[in-house]
Amino acid sequence: MKFIVSSTYLLKQLQILGGVINNNNTLPILDNFLFELKQDELRVSASDLETTMSAKLKVESDSEGAIAVPARLLLETLKTFPEQPLTFVVEDNHTIELSSNHGKYALAYANGDEFPKAVELKEASSTIIQGDVLATAISKTIFASGNDDLRPVMSGVFFQFSTEGLTFVATDAHKLVKYSREDVSASQASEFIMPKKPLTLLKGILAGSETDVLIEYNESNAKFTFEDTTLICRLIDGKYPNYEAVIPKENPNKLVIDRSQFLSSVRRVSIFSNKTTHQVRLKIAGAELNISAEDIDYSNKAEERLTCSYQGDDMQIGFNSRFLTEMLNNLNANEVQLEMSLPNRAGILTPVDGLDEGEKITMLVMPVMLNN
Repeated sequence: MKFIVSSTYLLKQLQILGGVINNNNTLPILDNFLFELKQDELRVSASDLETTMSAKLKVESDSEGAIAVPARLLLETLKTFPEQPLTFVVEDNHTIELSSNHGKYALAYANGDEFPKAVELKEASSTIIQGDVLATAISKTIFASGNDDLRPVMSGVFFQFSTEGLTFVATDAHKLVKYSREDVSASQASEFIMPKKPLTLLKGILAGSETDVLIEYNESNAKFTFEDTTLICRLIDGKYPNYEAVIPKENPNKLVIDRSQFLSSVRRVSIFSNKTTHQVRLKIAGAELNISAEDIDYSNKAEERLTCSYQGDDMQIGFNSRFLTEMLNNLNANEVQLEMSLPNRAGILTPVDGLDEGEKITMLVMPVMLNN
């Protein structure tokens, strides 16, 4: 088995696949890349049993074979090479020899048959979505998902596909984000919960990409195919909570304010908030928003006044500043609207502008009790 490939081209593909490999694997074979060679096509795969990702590379070769190569060792070696052709030759003594312009390097390899086989999806439904649309949907929602092992369904992003459009939801019970696209739809209604790790990988690869992504899914797995790359992952088992029920419908109090002004104000004031609750108080009267925070234990206190446009009754409401800054950071709008009903009901944050055609985003943040 022998092939020739460009060093930078191989490194670029392997770095993407390397994101799948865990630092501490229970199975030693998972520390490897699987190389499957068929003439001038090299298929490289990486897996952590839950997620398997593979890419097809064009190489110069006329042989065939399958071997598992140590991932970290190969990546570290490739990073040091300037652009040049590299020759890989499998030797008899269970090593693969890599030859560059300057030298030779031998790596021990394992048998390719030991590598776990990727799952075949049976009776799968499918949808096609543009790469950057999917990447945007992931980055707008993934930050709101939880990290609680006791509630695994909340640690992922809920994909809800219908013939009218696609909806992506994430929540950790303190904040919730619902992102929907009406300009893309699925052939039939279906829903599943995607884990965080494969989503983070997809977000990194697909950001700003024009390519179409084919999503296939059944009860237990999902498969993403684009260009020469395939990602298969196990879905999170369980039923997603009824998120529509927690979004308050009647919100008479509406506040519209400049996003960046509001964000920097909350950031500054929150430095003075209590280190455990991160509580900031919003006091709205007329066209004035008063943002304040205090840490009674240390006698630290801050207060800022901003002008805003407001319809509704004067009110005071407390929020966790970390959630507010995360949400405001994630919106691209110049102005945002915060809708509220009562100090103990969730506030709804939506962008006033900066959305594409058919794009909708709703963010919900739970209030914290104010100690007057």
